[in-house]
Amino acid sequence: MKHITKTLALALIVLTTISCKNEKEKTDETTTTTDSIAVVKTQRIISLNGALTEIVAGLGHRDEIVGVDVTSSYPEAIKETAQDLGHVRSISVEAIMALKPTLVLATNRDISPELAQKIELAGVTTQIFEREYTPYGAKKTIEEVANILEDDGAEQLKKQIDNGLEKVNVLKQQPKVLFIYARSAGALMVSGKNTPVDKIITLAGGVNAIDGFDDYKPLTPEAVVKANPDVILMFNSGIQSLGGVEGAMAQIQGIDKTNAGKNKKIIAMDGGLLSGFGPRLGEAAAQLNSKLAQSTNAK
Repeated sequence: MKHITKTLALALIVLTTISCKNEKEKTDETTTTTDSIAVVKTQRIISLNGALTEIVAGLGHRDEIVGVDVTSSYPEAIKETAQDLGHVRSISVEAIMALKPTLVLATNRDISPELAQKIELAGVTTQIFEREYTPYGAKKTIEEVANILEDDGAEQLKKQIDNGLEKVNVLKQQPKVLFIYARSAGALMVSGKNTPVDKIITLAGGVNAIDGFDDYKPLTPEAVVKANPDVILMFNSGIQSLGGVEGAMAQIQGIDKTNAGKNKKIIAMDGGLLSGFGPRLGEAAAQLNSKLAQSTNAK
């Protein structure tokens, strides 16, 4: 009888020990899960620049974007999930605050100091980036955005740039490229030096046909003839506003007297891809490089 009692007591001790251990493991699992949830930080992000929007989405935070500007066209369906606030120069602080953001991202070339100050006074964290239109500058912006979002995915996006740039081939001759920004036949501008388009032309193996000034200036027939480009480069939206290649040939005065006009060498590309200097920079350079090679047989 004593032997049976001792056996039962020992069994109870073992069962109690196992039960306590299981409860501790469950508690530990719950704590770990709770801790994991606690470190997840979600934002309500407004991005007022196309490249910044691409970076945020590329880092996996697309669902946190609640508002974007007109230049944010990639990912393609971004404006189905985020509100299009229009051009950054015409966005009001009221429109921004209506979306209840926790973070606003912009560049110093886009947002006005007045709007930035109003957003900050409203208590919303505002990050303004200085852009450098080089592969290094694009990677630096990616790192800065990743740091703000406390995300470790920057290296993957930077590698994406390098992979694209590796596909750029050396051209036998550097074609002279004239970039024309068009909103209509009555609103034509040409790109001088130190613009994003000027930099991407160089990365792609071409040379800007305009070298006498920086930034953009209104197009004149005399300037087109003097530049005498081998290739005309435009945004898809710009050439569409002129009615396609034939429309551009008919409406851009002086173009028929250039090598590009005589040979009908006009390249059109997506504006966000061509000038964004975001994660798709390498892709943009490789694509333009290929089109230049095809247009000029310079490869």
